[in-house]
Amino acid sequence: MSGEAEGPPWPTWPDGFVLTDEDRRALLVLSALRTITPRRLIDLAAERATAAAVLAHVRGGRAGSDGDRRFARSLDPNALAARAEASGARFVTWGSPEYPSQLEQIHDPPAALYVIGAPLPDVTRAVAIVGARRCTALGREQAADLGSALALAGVTVVSGAARGIDAAAHEGALSAGRATVGVLGCGVDVAYDPGGRDLLRRIGASGTIVSEFAPGTPPEPRNFPARNRIVAGLCRATVAVEGAAGSGSLITAEHALEFGREVFAVPGSVTSPLAHVPLQLIRDGAGMIRGSEDLLHDLGLELDAQAVREDLSDAEVRGLGALTGPTLPERVAATLGIGLPEAVAVLMELELRGFVRSVGGRYEATLKGAAASAR
Repeated sequence: MSGEAEGPPWPTWPDGFVLTDEDRRALLVLSALRTITPRRLIDLAAERATAAAVLAHVRGGRAGSDGDRRFARSLDPNALAARAEASGARFVTWGSPEYPSQLEQIHDPPAALYVIGAPLPDVTRAVAIVGARRCTALGREQAADLGSALALAGVTVVSGAARGIDAAAHEGALSAGRATVGVLGCGVDVAYDPGGRDLLRRIGASGTIVSEFAPGTPPEPRNFPARNRIVAGLCRATVAVEGAAGSGSLITAEHALEFGREVFAVPGSVTSPLAHVPLQLIRDGAGMIRGSEDLLHDLGLELDAQAVREDLSDAEVRGLGALTGPTLPERVAATLGIGLPEAVAVLMELELRGFVRSVGGRYEATLKGAAASAR
């Protein structure tokens, strides 16, 4: 499923919006305002031409809410720059060489980004994976498998660094030893999920953390729909794994279509609330994928065969082959003609390596295990 777009039919930042150091300092302040939207700022930029003039307009009481005006007058751009530097972030402004060209084509493009780590990837080498925070174990596994496969095909995985599907997609890419991009709905120095700080540290160490919000900005609900347009805008395609009605994953997919990008969805049971977004997208024309093999095929990508080779012992290969469904260790032992302790040892090793899972004392292959068994 893809949209049709030759060029942005909406206003963007004018040429020369950020030319001087005064403009950069003004933009630091503008990026920290809480309630004035990029769309309103773009309108002001069309009238005032430069970031410094827009900030003066706001501080002078001629634009923005009363809160915005007071906040703009109180903010020190030097302190904001120092906080960004302390967090390891670069301040990437509209029109600068590092500003990603694909974001120039979206509606309400951010005037500036705070970027930690590597430069943002070209749109042709980036795919978004999005879905529910309160996901199922299967959804988490699917997202991790998709993230790993895309990474091993040379594509950068982009997501929102939240718990659930986002985190699983990032983990999949990281487990493959490749970079991933986390787009935040808060400042780059803020972790908005319990345990999320370690994930952000790992993403930043090998990939990229990015936000349009100034350091220190809290993760307020209104920030996340804005964040989603950047997730979609950075990528050639967006993949929805799970999402209930009203989920932000639907917003991200709709942005992708609006920007002329591809959309794919992993179907779920029609009785599952978490299948609402994928099934709605498929009904509306999104590409249905059953897993990473379908996605790579539809995107015209191939796995790095050397990178995905798994060193499984003969016993482990045979152990995987014995799992035609949830299977007791005793049945595996009988199928392989080995003792129960040996079968349990093989299954536990496969579980530690992520090839099988234990469910109520029975073992079944994970997506990773099924793929390894098929090779």
